[in-house]
Amino acid sequence: MNGPDRRLAREVVFAELLLAPCSSKAAGDPNRSLLASMLAGQGMGEGCLPPDLGLGEEVFRHLLGEYFPGADISGQTRQVEAIPEWSDLQKLLLEHRARRHPSELLLANIVATACAGRDHLWQDLGLLNRAELSTLMWANFPALAAANTGDMKWKKFLYRQFCSREGIYVCPAPSCGQCQEYAKCFGPEN
Repeated sequence: MNGPDRRLAREVVFAELLLAPCSSKAAGDPNRSLLASMLAGQGMGEGCLPPDLGLGEEVFRHLLGEYFPGADISGQTRQVEAIPEWSDLQKLLLEHRARRHPSELLLANIVATACAGRDHLWQDLGLLNRAELSTLMWANFPALAAANTGDMKWKKFLYRQFCSREGIYVCPAPSCGQCQEYAKCFGPEN
């Protein structure tokens, strides 16, 4: 399937997910559209997440029952490499969550799992674009989003936050603007 056809197919899956009836709690949750985008991406073979989004089968089935009942979601079977810092990344996200919606807990797990991927975080999550990831971060982890004042790529930013808490500083220069890696961290995404 070529680019325009693939994008159209993804949009159809996304729209079908959002048209599905859901619980009243899920209907008022702004994360529903973000989760639908991830699932649409999964259905198109995008991202690095396993079919259960890294939540475990039982939690994933509950998520589908609340947010997209009756939806037939079949993502590609993938094994995501376990990363030793998963629980630290999850903890960082949970400590900064907005505390407005229970789905923030799920998204902390999903985002931490996607950090094991090899692409940009929005791609590893199966989202349509970086703007969706920014929306996810602002809605669910606003203190972290506000701290990303230089619009650093999200995965690099999360790792930088985690590493600085541990006293590990990746950037050898006293400011990012002088670091040799600046273009890789702050440059445009492909």
